[in-house]
Amino acid sequence: MIAYKISKHARILFVGINPHPGSHRRGVPFSNNKMFWYLLNRAGLLDEVESDLKSDETLRHIYDKKFIPKYALNFVNLVDRPTIDVTQLNRGEEQAGIKRALETIRTQRPKVVCFIGKITLNTFQGSRACDYGWQENIGNAKVYLMHFPIRGPASIRVRELRDVKRASRFTRPMVHRSKDPRGA
Repeated sequence: MIAYKISKHARILFVGINPHPGSHRRGVPFSNNKMFWYLLNRAGLLDEVESDLKSDETLRHIYDKKFIPKYALNFVNLVDRPTIDVTQLNRGEEQAGIKRALETIRTQRPKVVCFIGKITLNTFQGSRACDYGWQENIGNAKVYLMHFPIRGPASIRVRELRDVKRASRFTRPMVHRSKDPRGA
């Protein structure tokens, strides 16, 4: 099973739909096809030797020991059950995961929430009205919808992840108070 990585004030909370059976077996998200990890590295969200990302053992170490403490990244899925394809998910199976993700956003306060693929955001919102890029904030968290990592040109995903990285560096805006105590 994949252990979710959750911490206070993460730079980025990545939200996926559900694990592939190979990733589930390894206990590391997106480890069946490691493209997501290569993209994180190429975008500068990780600073690892790419050959270390290819090895299941070293990738597991990176996820377990560096994902939160070194990179301030978090991860959660909407559905825990592994499937080869999202069409194998049952309607309503995502409800507990949506609540978990919302609670994580509310209590842990990541700077950016990055949904991985339209299916994930559509499932989270219960709507198909979205396009890639920046979305409406959830609380104080900026929200981004990136393309799914294994379909299409990697350069698009690297660019998206660099946008997310830039946004995750900024601190929340300061509240400027008026000198008039009534706020006028």
